[in-house]
Amino acid sequence: MNYRILLVDDELDILEFVSYNLLKEGYEVHTAINGREAVEKALTVIPHLILLDVMMPEMDGIETCQRIRTHQSLQNTIVAFLTARGEDYSQIAGFDAGADDYITKPIRVKVLVSRIKALLKRTESINEQMAEIEDNNHRSLKIDRERYLVVKGTQEIVLPRKEFNLLSLLYSKPQKVFSREEIFASVWGSDVIVGDRTIDVHIRKLREKIGEDHIVTIKGVGYKFEDL
Repeated sequence: MNYRILLVDDELDILEFVSYNLLKEGYEVHTAINGREAVEKALTVIPHLILLDVMMPEMDGIETCQRIRTHQSLQNTIVAFLTARGEDYSQIAGFDAGADDYITKPIRVKVLVSRIKALLKRTESINEQMAEIEDNNHRSLKIDRERYLVVKGTQEIVLPRKEFNLLSLLYSKPQKVFSREEIFASVWGSDVIVGDRTIDVHIRKLREKIGEDHIVTIKGVGYKFEDL
């Protein structure tokens, strides 16, 4: 698959260096030098992955990420910050804005490429889940991937991205028990550190929205989806 990557940084030498190395890996690379240009280009090329700096003129990376997450066509795009800002509060702000990963500079090229490959593997996993969802959409609870919402009877339920991806994973294989480790790796990625209660909180919110009985807890193991 020919993945499209959008690099966003106001330092031209960084754009050139990272672009060169990603082109060598066979990726299709697009660039932008500020947040406003990044949003415009993203809507044009619909990249699989956006590497985004935090400190930029006109619109910083945090606001850019927030804007990207408001567009339906970019819901499946992975956003990773690539920045010299390594403070905890910057990373928290990045994840709160909707980022999938936060990578600090400086970073070796080989390590960066490995991180990118790991992130893109999650895209493949989500696409596989969606193919299975298409086959299962005759069930009482339906997932509309095009509009990024859940349909229950005549009710349309809009979910935040992580809740939607979590439900999509469970829904893709009814009755299969997904371990907590599988869920973390698929929805959050193995490189992202989240608290032990993160899955539980998201499950609780899902149950409040789609009903208590669809998601079953298997104590000491994980969760499974049941169609009613």
